[in-house]
Amino acid sequence: MLTDICNANIAIIGLGYVGLPLAVEFGKKYPTVGFDINTVRLEQLRQGHDETLEVSGEELAEASKLSYSNQLDAISGCNVYIVTVPTPINEHRQPDLTPLVKASETIGKVLSRGDVVIYESTVYPGATEEDCVPVLEAVSGLRFNEDFYCGYSPERINPGDKEHRVTTILKVTSGSTPQIAEYVDSLYGSIITAGTHKASSIKVAEAAKVIENTQRDVNIGLINELAMIFNKLGIDTEEVLKAAGTKWNFLPFRPGLVGGHCIGVDPYYLTHKAQAAGYHPEMILAGRRLNDNMGAYVVSQLVKAMLKKRIHVDGARVLVMGLTFKENCPDLRNTKVVDIIGELKDYGMTVDCYDPWIDKQEAEHEYSLIPVAEPEPGAYDAIIMAVAHKQFAEMDCEQLRALGKAEHVLYDLKYILPAESTDLRL
Repeated sequence: MLTDICNANIAIIGLGYVGLPLAVEFGKKYPTVGFDINTVRLEQLRQGHDETLEVSGEELAEASKLSYSNQLDAISGCNVYIVTVPTPINEHRQPDLTPLVKASETIGKVLSRGDVVIYESTVYPGATEEDCVPVLEAVSGLRFNEDFYCGYSPERINPGDKEHRVTTILKVTSGSTPQIAEYVDSLYGSIITAGTHKASSIKVAEAAKVIENTQRDVNIGLINELAMIFNKLGIDTEEVLKAAGTKWNFLPFRPGLVGGHCIGVDPYYLTHKAQAAGYHPEMILAGRRLNDNMGAYVVSQLVKAMLKKRIHVDGARVLVMGLTFKENCPDLRNTKVVDIIGELKDYGMTVDCYDPWIDKQEAEHEYSLIPVAEPEPGAYDAIIMAVAHKQFAEMDCEQLRALGKAEHVLYDLKYILPAESTDLRL
């Protein structure tokens, strides 16, 4: 059993938004191998470039003990394996553990006695011990908590956030035995300046992670429903929220699209486990339904506004500004802007999507969308401000209006502009 973190030899399995920042921090202190099956990604990192923009070239260079590989031999000598692969949902909104299982199979092939496997991927309570451990045992031939051990330390990465980084966010840790819990906590504590919180069990740590984003999802769902109500009442939602926000304990949520790799996905992991246990969650699924249907609601409001201006809907040309799931980052995972684009096309509209942050090849590969290089001035019947990128926030109303035809609708989903400068706000 590992007892001294000074002897840690670490493998990070998956070098995405979560894995790479973690690998860089561990790679400053410990021998660390960043393992990923994407050879293009590995070569870019070797050249000092992170396409996710989470880590700078200077930060990559500072990780002097970090190497990159897609070969099993490169991680066979490690004794700590940290899994940071994605945990998506399938088309039926059920958890897809395929990446997690494959990562566990990979580790099982090189797992040795005394090794520790730590999972960071968001899962439902019980997944580490009920779904991952059996794979590790089957492939390695070793016994859990006798020959090898596990931990769970949920990721809290916020893409595009340069203030809350991996080292400055308090880290929840856990282990499969009290000794391993202490080891995992000490290991993370050696790089996390914000400190750690050692949970009483792996299941507690798993549950803590999944409810963090479920709570946000439900709260945003409530605000989205309030926005719909206030719209019918002819009241400006932002003005209401500003007024209510003057009370010290009012939570500052805003209406909008709920996408990304966490908030729009994690609740389904919890509801899946709840239903398996015989409980049908009401509030969580209600929030999910509201948030999943916001794209359709946005387009229905736009169509009404266009008809009021006598703008012909079928064949109209619309500019959607922003495609990422949030502002000022290139992350396209589970973006709900595509729901708006799909609805617009269902009405027979032609859609131009413009986003200066994205990789256009990724947009085409993931969503069959070819974003425009630049919007065409004076060409659009409607303009939707879907993402609050800083480039868009720096534009004034005249610049935005100049993109539309003489008669057009400007819909500001993100409160970028003053209310009087827009035709619609969420």
